Amino acid sequence: MNEQDLMVARALAAESRENSPGGSPGPLRKTHLTKVIDKLQTFRRTRSLNAPSPIQQFGPCGRIMKNSAMVMQIQDPASQRLTWYKPPLTVLVIKKVHDAQILAPFVQLVHWLVHDKSMVVFVEAAVLDDTLLAEYGDFTSVKERLMTFRASTDDLTDKIDFIICLGGDGTLLHASSLFQQSVPPVMAFHLGSLGFLTPFEFNNFQEQVMNVLEGHAALTLRSRLQCVVLRKSQDDNKDKKKPTTILVLNEVVVDRGPSPYLSNIDLFLDGKHITSVQGDGLIVSTPTGSTAYAVAAGASMIHPSVPAIMVTPICPHSLSFRPIVVPAGVELKIALSPEARNAMWVSFDGRNRQALQHGDSLYVTTSVYPVPSICAQDQISDWFDSLAECLHWNVRKKQKQMDELSDLTHSSSDNLEELDNNHDERPSDT
Repeated sequence: MNEQDLMVARALAAESRENSPGGSPGPLRKTHLTKVIDKLQTFRRTRSLNAPSPIQQFGPCGRIMKNSAMVMQIQDPASQRLTWYKPPLTVLVIKKVHDAQILAPFVQLVHWLVHDKSMVVFVEAAVLDDTLLAEYGDFTSVKERLMTFRASTDDLTDKIDFIICLGGDGTLLHASSLFQQSVPPVMAFHLGSLGFLTPFEFNNFQEQVMNVLEGHAALTLRSRLQCVVLRKSQDDNKDKKKPTTILVLNEVVVDRGPSPYLSNIDLFLDGKHITSVQGDGLIVSTPTGSTAYAVAAGASMIHPSVPAIMVTPICPHSLSFRPIVVPAGVELKIALSPEARNAMWVSFDGRNRQALQHGDSLYVTTSVYPVPSICAQDQISDWFDSLAECLHWNVRKKQKQMDELSDLTHSSSDNLEELDNNHDERPSDT
């Protein structure tokens, strides 16, 4: 019996002791033996992660104290599969605006969803304002059956069953911004330029969408950052208004803006002052955002299923200031240092850019509402395929094999012998 088997046996013995009268250890019944077999089979691999540990007990006596304020429960990525509580009826189609190349796929998809699948389709009102859509005769019969909304005014909460994105990575970021709470599953088709977050190809969209509708798909739960800007004026004002909360999928960027001076920013972690950032700025990103602005600034690339927050300085004036990774769920506070010469500017996934003055604070933590991104294959294959195809990760010429090197060695030796022979045949100087 190895260490894992012994751990399971001890846990079952403790369960038997608790369930038996008088607290004495009872005999292992058949049901307990079944539990032993099941747990031994599943214990070979971690099936769930609760905080940093897959189990809650350490040794015969030690265990983690139960905490009702737990932020999230992280599951094994292999167990994250899509299932429907009831058949999906409404779908939101996000299309890249002002892109003529996506009009034909958009019309084809909407026509199929409305007529063949009898689904209620939501689109943004700005999409229908495109005059080029009038050139597609099939779209006229579908247009009147589409539901429209405006992102700035209409609330889509509890109205959408799942989302289909047509375009690049920006369409997925836009879909995330439309839902500030629970996000429906997102299926992203690669019709843009880079397509790191869009794993699906459009050529056989009917078959792929049907797999999603039937619940045959893996999910990548992409964590988001919950950001709150607290103004000094809100602290001083007696009639306090609730601060605006913004959820971002990639990153929060704090920089010096148009000022020629360095940024001087204080960084706090769960209320403790960690360091002061002197440089061009700071990037706080999710694992999904690690392959965006953060990796360009020198950070590592982290799989989206890893529960973490990345803190990356932008051009720091300290050679030892390296990017760091902190646990998901901690609260970061970012504020101007008292000696800062200029304000700092903050943007959320490249949007809502605004200035923060002395006394203002930015609070960032992990949101409990991730973006469930539907996988074309699975969580691991999709991510590494994106690294290889979009970022050309670890691409280089292959090293020559030993037999090839041997051939080159023999060839070079023959050439040297030939040169020596030619040198011997030369007439000597007189």
